[in-house]
Amino acid sequence: MTRDPVRLTALLFFAALVVAALSVNVPGATYGIKGDESTYVAMALSIAHDGDIAYAREDVARFFRTYGRGPDGIFLKPGQGAAEAANRLYFGKSYIYSLVAAPFARIAGLNGLLAFNVALLAGVFFCLYAYASVRLSPCGAALMSTAFIGASVVPLYGVFMTPETFNLALVCFAYFLWLYKEVAPEPERLPALLRGRRADLLAAALLGLVVFSKPSNLPLIVPLAALSCLRRRFVDGALVAVTCCAVAAACFSVNLWITGEWNYQGGLERKTFYGRFPFEHPAYHFDNLGRSVVTNRVRFSVSDETVPQFARNLLYFVAGRHFGLAPYFFPGVVAAAWMLRRRRDAWQGLIAGTLVLSACGLVLLFPNAWSGGGGPLGNRYFLSFYPAFFFLLPAGRSVVPGLLAWGGGALFVSQILVAPFVAAKNPWLVAEQGPLRMLPVELTMVNDLPVRLHARRSRVAYNTNPRLLLYFLDENAGRPEDPGIWVLGGKRADVIVRTGEPLTALTVRLSAPIHNRVTVTVDGTSRSVNLRRDDPAELTFPVRGVPATGAQNFLVSITPRDGVVPRLLNPNTRDARLLGVRIRFTPHAAVD
Repeated sequence: MTRDPVRLTALLFFAALVVAALSVNVPGATYGIKGDESTYVAMALSIAHDGDIAYAREDVARFFRTYGRGPDGIFLKPGQGAAEAANRLYFGKSYIYSLVAAPFARIAGLNGLLAFNVALLAGVFFCLYAYASVRLSPCGAALMSTAFIGASVVPLYGVFMTPETFNLALVCFAYFLWLYKEVAPEPERLPALLRGRRADLLAAALLGLVVFSKPSNLPLIVPLAALSCLRRRFVDGALVAVTCCAVAAACFSVNLWITGEWNYQGGLERKTFYGRFPFEHPAYHFDNLGRSVVTNRVRFSVSDETVPQFARNLLYFVAGRHFGLAPYFFPGVVAAAWMLRRRRDAWQGLIAGTLVLSACGLVLLFPNAWSGGGGPLGNRYFLSFYPAFFFLLPAGRSVVPGLLAWGGGALFVSQILVAPFVAAKNPWLVAEQGPLRMLPVELTMVNDLPVRLHARRSRVAYNTNPRLLLYFLDENAGRPEDPGIWVLGGKRADVIVRTGEPLTALTVRLSAPIHNRVTVTVDGTSRSVNLRRDDPAELTFPVRGVPATGAQNFLVSITPRDGVVPRLLNPNTRDARLLGVRIRFTPHAAVD
C-alpha cells in the first residue's frame, strides 16, 4: 500500500470520506428520505437494536426520533402461518443489505450506514485497481479505476442508504475473485482465497446474496459456470451454479421461516404507507391504511406494439436522457468498445453476451419499468451489472480508455459529482442542463421519470377536451396560467404531454410580447415562425406519440429566440421573468 502512490492516495481519500460520513447530520445533509430508504433504514435499525426484521411500534417511534418524521414510503406485509398467529408485521423488502449493514447502524446510526457505503466503494476501487494494474499501464489503471466510479452515476447511489451500492460491490468482489487469477502474472503465488475452485465458489456465494437481494441479477452467474464448461470442467461449472442457487435459496428459506412467505415483496398482501403508519396510533392498523403493492409475478403480454416498444426501449436503454447506459455508465461503454478493438479472452465474450441478453430481457419483461422506477437517475436495475463491464477491459498500455472514460463521463455526471446529496434528492435537476438535454426522453416510462418526484411540475392538468397531463422537464416554462403557458426567452422548454385518449394532432397557439422568432417541435416535427408583437399564430402538428400504460405520450419543445422582463417596462408589476412566448394547446382526438 505505501509503495503504490495510487493506492495510498485512494486510502487517504476514502478515509476522509468515512470521517465525513461519520460527522455529517445525515437527515439534514442528505435532505431526508429518498427512494426506498424508509424500509431499509428502519429494517437495519430494527436488526441492530431489536435483533429482528419485524415491524413494531418501537420501529416507527425510533424512526420519528431519528428523522423527525414518519417513514414515508415504507413497505410492510403481514406474517403468514405461525407469524400470522403472532399478529406481526414485517418489512416488505430483502433483508440482506440491512442485515450486513446493521453492525454499522448499531455503532453509528445513520452515519454508520453512510460510512458502510463508503467502505464498500473503497473495496470496489481497490479490486478494480488491482485487476487493472496487471492489464494496463500504471497510469491507465489509475485513470480507468477512478473513472469507473467517479465518472459514472455510482456516487449518486453512494449517498442512498439502500442496497444498490451493496449489490454493486458484491458483484465487483465476486467477479474479481473469479477473474484475478486469470490475469495475475504469477497465479500460483496468490493467496489461497484467490486461487482455483475456492475463489470461484466464494464468488458464486456472493452472487447468490445478490440474487436474493434482487432476483434480476441471476444472469450474472452464467459467465462463471459457462467458462468452466468451455474448459470441460463440467463439475466445477455445476458446483458454481449450485452454490449460487443454494445461497439464494437459503436466504429465501430464512425469509419463509421468519415471515411465513418466501417472497419478501409479494404473497397475500404488501402495502406502502405515507403520512400515517401502523402502530403510530392505536387506531392506525395495517388493514385500514396504505396502498397495496404486491409483486407476485412478472406481467408480460404480446401485442402489435411489442416489437416497436422493444426497439424504442433499447434506444432509451442505451442513450436515454434520464436512465441511459451511455450517459450514466459511460466508463463501462468505453470498456466494452475498447474490448472490440483487441483480442478477446473467453470470459470477456461470455460477460458481453450476458450483459446484452440481460439488457434485452429487462426491456422485454419490464417495458414500462426497466430502470427500476422510483425516480432516481440511471438504471437502478442494471447498476449491479455495471462492475462486469470493467472486466471487459483488454490488456494494453494505452491511457486513452481512461482519458475517454473521465472526459465523456464527466460531461454527463459532473453535477452529481459536485453535489451528490442534492442530485439524489432532486434528480430532475441533473438533466436540465448540458449534454444530457441532447438525448431522447424515455417516453415509455413517463411516470417513473425524475420529474415525477416534483409535484408542481408533473401530472399538471391542462383542461382541454380531451384532458392533457403535462410534465415540465425544466424550469423554462411555467405552470398554466390564464390565458396560457409562458416560456422564457432564449431558453428551450421541454414538456411531455400525456393523454388517455389518443390524439391525431395538436395545435399550438403562440403569442409574444415582442417581435420574436419561435421554434416549436411536437413529436419530432419542427417548425419555426416569426411572431409580431401581440399578433398570435397557430401551428398544427400531426401526433403519433408513444403508447405506454394505457396512455399516449409525446414531447413538445418550444424555443423563443428572445424575451422581455415585464418589471423593467412596467413599475406596477413585480414579474421579473424573461418572457419569450405564451402558448396554448388544442388537442385533436382521433375519430372512431
